[in-house]
Amino acid sequence: MTYSRKKQEQNNKIAIGGTNWAAKQMSDKVMTFLTLILSTGGNGKEKFLPFFQFEKRLELELKTEWCNPPCFSCDFDNRGGGKHFSGESYLSSGALKRVILNLDPLPTNFEEDTVELFGIEWVTETALVNSSRVLFHLFRQQLYNLETLLQASCDFGKISTLHCKAHNIRQLCVTFLHYVKVFIFRSLRVHNAESHVPVHPYETLEAQLPSVLVDELHGLLLYIGHLSELPTTNTGAFVNQNHTKLYPPSWHLLHLHLDIHWLVLEILHMLGEKLKQVVYSHQFMNLAGDNLTNVSLFEEHCENLLRDLINLSLNRYDKVRPSEALMSHHCPCPCIKELWVLLIHLLNHRSKWSLSESFWNCLNKLLRTLFEKSNDQRRSVLTVQPRDPLGFSWWIITHVASFYQFDRHGTPDEMRQMESNWNFVEELLKKSISVQDGILEEQLRMYLHCCLTLCDFWEPNIAVVTILWEYYSKNLNSSFSISWLPLKGLTYIIKSPLAMLEMVKTCCCDKQGLDLYKSSSSYTIFLCILAKVVKKAMKNNGPHPWKQVKGRIYSKFHQKRMEELTEVGLQNFFSLFLLLAAVAEVEDVASHVLGLLDFLKPTFKTSPLIWKGQMAFLLMYTQKNLDIGVLAEKFSNAFREKAKEFLVSKNDEMGQRQTLWTLLSIYMDSVQEVFETSHCLHPSHEKLLNDGFSMLLRACQETELRTVLNFLQAVLARIRSMHQRLCQELQRENGDLIVQSSLSTKERHLAAVASALWRHFFSFLKSQRMSQIVPLSQLADAAADFTLLAMDLPSTAPSDLQPQPVTSMIQLFGWDDIIWPQVVARYLSHFLQNSMLCEVLSCSGCVSFQALTVRSWIRCILQMYVKNLHVPDDSFIDINPEQAVEKDYMEQLTELTRLLFNLSEVKNIFSKSQVEYLPIPEDPKKALVRFFEAVGITYGNLQTFSDKSAMVTKSLEYLGEILKYIKPYLGKKVSSAGLQLTYMMMGILVKSWALIFATSKAQKLLFRIIDCLLLPHTVLQQEKELPAPMLTAIQKSLPLYLQGMCIVCCQSQNPNAYLNQLLGNVIEQYIGRFLPASAPVLGLGQHPVLLALKNSASVPPMSLLKKCIAHVIRKSYFEFKGSLLPPRLASILAFILQLVKETNTDVTEIELLLPGVLKCLVLFSEPQVKRLATENLQCMVKACQVGSGGEPAAQLTSVFRQFIEDYGMRYDYQLYSILEAVAALDQQVVIHLVPALTQSLKDSERKWGLGRNSAQREAYSKLLSQLGQVGQDEIQRLENDHVESIL
Repeated sequence: MTYSRKKQEQNNKIAIGGTNWAAKQMSDKVMTFLTLILSTGGNGKEKFLPFFQFEKRLELELKTEWCNPPCFSCDFDNRGGGKHFSGESYLSSGALKRVILNLDPLPTNFEEDTVELFGIEWVTETALVNSSRVLFHLFRQQLYNLETLLQASCDFGKISTLHCKAHNIRQLCVTFLHYVKVFIFRSLRVHNAESHVPVHPYETLEAQLPSVLVDELHGLLLYIGHLSELPTTNTGAFVNQNHTKLYPPSWHLLHLHLDIHWLVLEILHMLGEKLKQVVYSHQFMNLAGDNLTNVSLFEEHCENLLRDLINLSLNRYDKVRPSEALMSHHCPCPCIKELWVLLIHLLNHRSKWSLSESFWNCLNKLLRTLFEKSNDQRRSVLTVQPRDPLGFSWWIITHVASFYQFDRHGTPDEMRQMESNWNFVEELLKKSISVQDGILEEQLRMYLHCCLTLCDFWEPNIAVVTILWEYYSKNLNSSFSISWLPLKGLTYIIKSPLAMLEMVKTCCCDKQGLDLYKSSSSYTIFLCILAKVVKKAMKNNGPHPWKQVKGRIYSKFHQKRMEELTEVGLQNFFSLFLLLAAVAEVEDVASHVLGLLDFLKPTFKTSPLIWKGQMAFLLMYTQKNLDIGVLAEKFSNAFREKAKEFLVSKNDEMGQRQTLWTLLSIYMDSVQEVFETSHCLHPSHEKLLNDGFSMLLRACQETELRTVLNFLQAVLARIRSMHQRLCQELQRENGDLIVQSSLSTKERHLAAVASALWRHFFSFLKSQRMSQIVPLSQLADAAADFTLLAMDLPSTAPSDLQPQPVTSMIQLFGWDDIIWPQVVARYLSHFLQNSMLCEVLSCSGCVSFQALTVRSWIRCILQMYVKNLHVPDDSFIDINPEQAVEKDYMEQLTELTRLLFNLSEVKNIFSKSQVEYLPIPEDPKKALVRFFEAVGITYGNLQTFSDKSAMVTKSLEYLGEILKYIKPYLGKKVSSAGLQLTYMMMGILVKSWALIFATSKAQKLLFRIIDCLLLPHTVLQQEKELPAPMLTAIQKSLPLYLQGMCIVCCQSQNPNAYLNQLLGNVIEQYIGRFLPASAPVLGLGQHPVLLALKNSASVPPMSLLKKCIAHVIRKSYFEFKGSLLPPRLASILAFILQLVKETNTDVTEIELLLPGVLKCLVLFSEPQVKRLATENLQCMVKACQVGSGGEPAAQLTSVFRQFIEDYGMRYDYQLYSILEAVAALDQQVVIHLVPALTQSLKDSERKWGLGRNSAQREAYSKLLSQLGQVGQDEIQRLENDHVESIL
């Protein structure tokens, strides 16, 4: 048979065999997928899709359509952050899994008889055997073509063309390598080398193919070189976000190199899996002089590939700051990351069958070379020498360890068990804390942060803690600080016990922040590692790991070591043991710490840090709900001693006092935290509140008292909230006697603590009610809290408050007139806000509690400026009166007013009076005015005598000792705002309550108000000027007083001469005080006495007031003697003129005032007096005309007759002139006076004895000539009398 015929038969066999193989392959696919559904495979951790999704994938697998082979690509959208690898990647496509499970690499590809490789058609099942060297040559040629594209310029116009060319070349190369994989899996047959049977030449070539492949793959690797040597391995080549999807040739070349490096490993692995024997190379030997094999080539290539990846990471590490080490990844693009993950899975899979070393061993071996000093040839492979080999090793190990979370599909699985590398990490730790090399804190923080991250990934390792503790136990006194980087979160000496616990809690967190480098020292990171390892180890292995750690740590502390500790060392000491207590046995650790503290130097035993640390353990006991009895006894005794020292050192050196105060503050803060975090109280809690507080309160100054009272309020609030919760539980558990007994026990414990508070705090507060040492707001708050405590637990109150402690407390701090108004206002606000407290008072029989509260409210408003009396009044010249009151107090008064207006008694008064009710009053002073008005109107509307009598009693109860409230303003220290408030409010009171003051019960108070405010001793001293602020206040409010007094005089049940006298005295005093020295041009419209007349709406009181004013003017200003001009006569005439013009002056008042006016006209020639007197005369005559209906008033006529009688003989000419003016206004008045005038003329002539006075008669005739016919008749009569006398 010729060779050509044999070849034809062979081809036919191959064709038939290929068909049979395809059918068999179809069956294998079905069985494989059924196996995947029914079993987990691999390492037992694989995740598989539901069955219907496997069906879909199975259909896809069984199709004959060509699928793009997997390749490295970072061309995918990861803006959501949930996608780690491209869908075409070796992981996501399942290619890695098929290699590991020894499945067909590409089930749907290369199914045809021919295949196109590098643009040439080849027989699919024989091409690699017949033409392997040609194909690899074509591969290298395409690779060369791609490299030449790098030289072309990638401008915008050419980028699309270059991208297409480079992409096509890469696809050709990748397709070929995948064809090699498929050929090995499907077509390569294992030949028996020992068989002597003649074989076909094709079979000979096929038997040689494995060695040829090893040669060609080795040659290919030599051709492409190392990744790190590739000129395109720069930042521009690692493009992972390009929205145009057009990449430069450098990107394609780099990713093709990645494909080659990985696919060579896959081919070598598949070759070994297929042949189950070592394949020797025919052309190459390894570095040791041995023949190159598929195994040695695989190992060598793995090592080289890892070196390349390390070199790439080194390039990035040089730009990484230690503080950003864990945030800066070592992979320039997702493809490099995928290559790491692929190597991890492949190497670990092969190591299970002892085919190669595990991934960690391979990596560790390379990283160890970084620390070798000799010029090893392997070391020369690293193109970049690390500046910090140790730091780089930590960095790369930590980041690579995170890749273990990805499964064979590239899906992250946080629950996946990660293979650890503790042996190498322990070596790194020992190198990291080696003293010989000099340890820098900034480096150590990074190393330990990496170690902490590894503790998260891997199983616990006690050896790590042991190694680190050996270092830190020797350096406890170090602050572990970085000079250029201050700690953000934690300071060297933590401020409080609670902060210590917070620090420990932070260290025990499962997840630490990425800014741990900046926020924590290396020692704190060590504590995080310690906590994590111990917690994990105890969870897995019980208490045994804790005993190991405890033994290691406890053994380092003894008396000498404790004496060596500095302040910083003590801080580190407490941080360590608090963390141990948090993660393990708190009681054992606390007991050991207290024993160790006895070894400290005496100077340290009173250090604030010792107190903070001890109290931190007390807080931890509380948080874990353990009995604090032993610790409470020890710490409270120490507190008592320091409080005693603080009391004794009250006037000693400030330094010692400050030191003691620091310790006492630590105790109070911690005890407060204990109460606030305790679920229930025990007898041991009472121990924390001993008589040390009584001594402390007596020794405190204002700022220190604030702290103590804040502590008191916090504890009181906590006790009350616990009591309320207990009451609710008791109501729910009515039937369960056991539960009720337990709750009753808890209530007894609460009562014991409450009694301790009454015993050690209340007596001091009670003694400070009238002092200003205690901040007033806090005094009120604390008193209110004690009042509520007395309501909740009345039996705990001291005996002097029994039997009604709530009422006694309110009497002490709310209704007592000697308490500062600031305290009362704030206290009553608390009291009125609590409806339950008001209900308790109502039920207790205290029926007048609302009236007493109103009284206190009135006092608080009236005394709002009392606190400013010690400030010079000049300070408030340019300040609004409201601004002179503290803003807080004004707000408190407003709140008190709002609450008080909700009292039923106050609401009832407003509803009866129909005065506008202000549900939310903004101004307390306006609210008080409305209240006074409402009370007055309510009284006026009452009909029965009994109701009126009861209302008077209630009203006087509202006022209380009101004159005592305003007395501070009337002393030597003057407050303008206070005086204005006092006089205005009391004036409104007098006017609004005039009907009440008209009763015999209330008149005494009215007399006292007038005497105190309007007629004090200083006012009666005319030569003494009143203070300007007082005079101003009186001027503004006097109309109110005058109107009110007039109403009282008119409505008084019994006519009271004394009240009328008071009214006259007030008018007498203040008419003159508010008169100007000379008469004003525009009149006296703003004179308070005149204003009282203008604003009065009641006719009888106004008439009484005018009459009283007229009497006062006549008595005080017109009863002068002689012709000497009295002072301010013009002003009083102007006042009278204003009075007559602007009021309906009665003839009675004119009868009183007119004689004085006429007297002025007769006696004084001063022009202004003359003018004003004349105007007064004219106005009075006109007023009499109006009042008498045109007829001359008899009173007016009598006044003129008396005037003629008094001045007719001596001032006859002035008299006639005045009457001429009167005649011009009203002839009838003068006509009625003619007989008197004639008789006066005759008497005058008779008196002088000179006979007929021609001049006087002429003047008289002139007057008579203006009287019409009556005048003419009288002139004729006078002439007739004269003729008769002659005859």
